[in-house]
Amino acid sequence: MKYYLYNSLANNGIRPAVKEGVTLTDAVGLDYVSFLNGLAPEDEVVLIGGDGTLNYFVNAVKGTKIRNKIYLLGSGTGNDFLADIGKAPGEEVPVNEYLTNLPTVYVKGEEKLFLNNMGFGIDGYCCEVADEIKKTAPQKEINYAGIAIKGLLFHFRPCHATVTVDGAVHEFDDVWIAPTMKGRYYGGGMNMAPEQDRAKDRLTVVVYHCRSKIKALIAFPSIFKGEHVKKTDMVSVFTGNDISVRFSRPCAAQIDGETVLDVTEYRAVLEK
Repeated sequence: MKYYLYNSLANNGIRPAVKEGVTLTDAVGLDYVSFLNGLAPEDEVVLIGGDGTLNYFVNAVKGTKIRNKIYLLGSGTGNDFLADIGKAPGEEVPVNEYLTNLPTVYVKGEEKLFLNNMGFGIDGYCCEVADEIKKTAPQKEINYAGIAIKGLLFHFRPCHATVTVDGAVHEFDDVWIAPTMKGRYYGGGMNMAPEQDRAKDRLTVVVYHCRSKIKALIAFPSIFKGEHVKKTDMVSVFTGNDISVRFSRPCAAQIDGETVLDVTEYRAVLEK
């Protein structure tokens, strides 16, 4: 049997459109470990949603051996994971091979697995603003690029950052973004780490630093094509397995799109 799970609290409670004859199961409040343990070995599970749905699942079943075949049916607002593996929303994509050997992020006394990225800086600010918009206008489509541009020009102040990669310490002034990436994409299609390969045992941290707001704004669109990494005077890229980023003041962060407020430091670790 194939079970289709969806989150009734996502997308304003709208039931996702699926093919005729499919039975939907609301996953709100579902104990995933007990659910999986109760399945027959031949049963299959389809997760309906986006990056947040998959992130929630891997953290809910952390430490559990998954016997059944798991699919992702992309229907959420964020599908950077699917873009990274060359798939599109709307098809059932088998994902078991991507659910192991995931990095752990330690932030504010908690630890979580992530599939795409741990973001820090104006990306976290964008998620913070988007959360506020959703509270007051849940039907409104969120323009993350527009939020980022306004943040660059008016609202977000860059920070001094200390970035430590496998013990090597790097200092930067005027840092706008400093995410650690497991995949290449985040933020709805931005190719932040074009050389990152999720199949390899390494992470990539990208530090976007620039004193001039105008220069930072002009270069910002190049992130969507991954061309920002050519601007070595304002973009620094490091790879490693143990990455820490500390900002000079608290900022919003995000883990696969989930906002974490008032963060000064995070540590991302991927076991070799």
